[in-house]
Amino acid sequence: MLTTKQVSWIKGAVFALALLPLARMVYLTVTGQLVDPLEFITRGTGDWTLYFLSMVLAVTPLRRLSGWNWLVRLRRMLGLYVFFYGFLHFMTFLWFDHFFDFREMWKDVLKRPFITVGFIAFVLLIPLAVTSTNGMIKRLGGKQWQWLHRLVYVIAPLAILHFWWMKAGKHNFAQPILFGGILGSLLLARVYWWLKK
Repeated sequence: MLTTKQVSWIKGAVFALALLPLARMVYLTVTGQLVDPLEFITRGTGDWTLYFLSMVLAVTPLRRLSGWNWLVRLRRMLGLYVFFYGFLHFMTFLWFDHFFDFREMWKDVLKRPFITVGFIAFVLLIPLAVTSTNGMIKRLGGKQWQWLHRLVYVIAPLAILHFWWMKAGKHNFAQPILFGGILGSLLLARVYWWLKK
């Protein structure tokens, strides 16, 4: 059983490590080492949104299988990193693709299905990020807060669908299948435990 101090050290390490992908993107862009910085940043922020989403959904299965209850204390921070990288992913689309022209952005959202589902997934992340504080948990009440945060079970399939359709244009399905398999397994584990209960 880890002490509170040890868990705090782990949280600090995870917090710092979670910023390394962004630091790498910024460094490679600033130093001019990228052929296509926009594509690299768009792909990188999208990938890391999925990585952190997988980590969030992995917390409960890992806790149940290992008995490491302290893992729950990492979930909120990991969830905020899902929103953080999802926000950066959205901003690259809004800024570099449309130069903050919201009308053109909205046309693109409505016109291209893979952008539509990605946009919906991002919008659904917003209330989860806003209500991530202890104060909001108390204000909403535990049960209402839990129901709201079950939106993650909607966000995950939408994120995979967004990724799948985006890769479909290049006939590259290896990564979407991998992410889909991971997230699908994590969701099915919850269904199994729910049915067993």
